[in-house]
Amino acid sequence: MARLRLAAVLLALSAPPLAAQNAHDHVALGVAAMQAHDLHTALAHFDAALALDSADYEANWRAAIALIDTGELIPDSVKSPKRDSLYANAERLARRAVAADPAGADGHFALAAAVGRASLTMGKKERIRRARVIRDEAMRAIELNPRHDGAYHILGRWNAEIMRLSGLSRFFAKRLLGAGIFSQASWEAAVSDMERAVALDPGRLYHHLELAEIYADRKRYDDARSQLADMAALPDREIMDSVYRQEGAELARAIEKKK
Repeated sequence: MARLRLAAVLLALSAPPLAAQNAHDHVALGVAAMQAHDLHTALAHFDAALALDSADYEANWRAAIALIDTGELIPDSVKSPKRDSLYANAERLARRAVAADPAGADGHFALAAAVGRASLTMGKKERIRRARVIRDEAMRAIELNPRHDGAYHILGRWNAEIMRLSGLSRFFAKRLLGAGIFSQASWEAAVSDMERAVALDPGRLYHHLELAEIYADRKRYDDARSQLADMAALPDREIMDSVYRQEGAELARAIEKKK
């Protein structure tokens, strides 16, 4: 399997940028480019596939993920119309993927991820309204594929982010904005969902980082340090892994003396 992935990556790097005959070929080359962390080439191939078949399920959800990855390279701490546009376009493509194949788990996962990221650019009321969509799409992905680690990650983070809100903010959301779904969030679900994500894909740094942060929130500092140690021992695999390592180092310093 590793040799096949390497061959695919070499093909993407050696072939002319858009040397493909049909949408399926462009998607395959886009996937290889993603594995090589070449987002620009990947998006070019996914765009070419969609130009040939705008309803292609895989091209739509993979393009959505590539756009999200591109947007994540721009820090959330700065205003960026470009990043906001990337997330909005990712949401549009993910919705098109779900429409093309409602039984495809990856389409629902991409939609949950895109809605979550796009929501970061919106006001509080709109973010609360869209919280249900994030949860529902992630849960649908798990229904269709019970081993979808990415969907479990989204659910774990969804629970954690709601529980991190002040009691007053949660009251405001539940009572004044009608977001009763916030009552279903819990720290227990945040822990179990993120632990499940780690168990399903223990090689993904992002899972370990988010679980460490949740453990730290619960004052389970030894468990948090254990996750950070596991994370440090893993090789980089995704384009954002260097950023995750920095965040992990910052968390390790913050909890260094806590018991």
